[in-house]
Parts: sequence; structure tokens; C-alpha cells
Amino acid sequence: MPVSENSSGVKVWQIRDRNQTLVRWFGYLIAVAVFMYCWKQISDATTWYFVWDAPRIAADIGSRAMPPRWEYIGELWGPIWDTLNIATLGTVLALIMAVPVAFLAASNTTPSKIFVRPIALFIIVSTRSINSLIWALLLVSIIGPGVAAGLVAIAIRSVGFCAKLLYEAIEEIDTKQIEAITATGASRWQVMVYGIVPQILPSFAGISVFRWDINIRESTVLGLVGAGGIGLQLQSSLNVLAWPQVALILLVILVAVVIGEWVSAKVRGAII
Repeated sequence: MPVSENSSGVKVWQIRDRNQTLVRWFGYLIAVAVFMYCWKQISDATTWYFVWDAPRIAADIGSRAMPPRWEYIGELWGPIWDTLNIATLGTVLALIMAVPVAFLAASNTTPSKIFVRPIALFIIVSTRSINSLIWALLLVSIIGPGVAAGLVAIAIRSVGFCAKLLYEAIEEIDTKQIEAITATGASRWQVMVYGIVPQILPSFAGISVFRWDINIRESTVLGLVGAGGIGLQLQSSLNVLAWPQVALILLVILVAVVIGEWVSAKVRGAII
């Protein structure tokens, strides 16, 4: 910590010296300049008339959407069931694919840190970097519109998330148990089954439930690009400006997400 003396000769303790302070303020200046530049770019590309008029438009749409069209609820049971199936089956498929990828990516279980581990890490990064809506858009073009495209999109998007958390849990296991089982002459597979898997089962269960909860939210909008589920009904209602139906659909989505959150919290609490 730098020390300086004032005019009376009293030593003054400082957190940073003069050069460190200047560098710090220069960094602040650069950050402010970058922020102002980005704000100018956004401002130039924004039609501010619509922004200032947004409260009036929102109030007008809100008045048209109330009350919700309750008699339309009969048309939503099938789509909301499809949405739950997309989230659930997509999570199951993702876990099936994520488990081997996680073991290949973990530094203490991968057969090769030079060749195999980078490939597994690439799979994790590539599947996590693209949003499920983009995956759904691509899959609708490849395999056609419907629930299958949404299911595969959710599964692919979830592989990287589940595998990343799981391989981190594998790398954090207690090595003493592994050494004890290895000392008995156990094979590599026996060490994995009796030494590694029991330690990561709680993490695996928590990751599964957490991802399922996320997938319920993501699957509600996949229908906007034709991947099935309640999002398809939402898109159809928006196209014809049927605001009372939109209000009801949003309410149903909210209820489904809240129920999913409640179930997820209960299961995580039981696991922990």
C-alpha cells in the first residue's frame, strides 16, 4: 500500500498510488466513451416516436385483451399438453446424450485429454451457444413443423447445459473413494459404477429437475416458429389480433410455468 506525506509531514496511507489512480480513471473514461458510442448507435436506429407512444399503445391493447376469452380454454388443453411433453421428453433425451458427453469432458474420467476431451467440450459449447428458438427454426426447415421439431430443439439445447454442470460435478468428486475402490483391483467400469456414479447422483437429479423447469418456459414459445405446443396457438391469435385469446393463452402459460416451478422446488427439496 503506497504511503505519502502531507505538507505537515504526516504520513498518509493510500490504497493506490498516483499512477494506479490515473490508470483506473482512464479505464472509467474508456468505459463511459464506449457506452456513449453504443447508446448513440442504438439511438440513431430507434424511432423514438413509437417509444414515446408505447404507453398509450400498451394501454389500448390491454383494454382490448380484457376480459380473456374463457370459452377458448377448450382449444388450449391439447397444445399445453404438447408443450409439457416437449419439455419433459426433450429433457429426457438431453440427459441421455449429456451423460456420456459429461464423462468424456471431465478431466478425471476422459479417456484422452488431448483428443476426446476437446471434442466433448466443443459439443457442450456449441449446443449451449445457440438458443432453442434458433434450433427449432432450423429443425422445422429440416424435419418439418410439429412437435418433433420442438422436442429435438429442446433436447439439443439442453445437452450442453446438463453436460457442463454434470462434468463439473464429476471433477469435484472425492478421490479417496476412487482410490479405495481401485485398490481392491476393480476395473475401470467398476470404479465408475461404484465410486463415481453414487457421488454424482444427487447433482444429476438436481440438474435434471432444474433443466426441466427451464425447458417448460422455453417450450412455450417454440410454436412461434412452427415447432408445436401452445406457442402455435399464441402465434395464430396474434396474427388475427385476437387479444382476448392472447390474454387467455398468456394466463395459461403463466399457470403452467408456476406449476412447473412448484413441482421443481418440491423435487429439489426432496433431493436435498
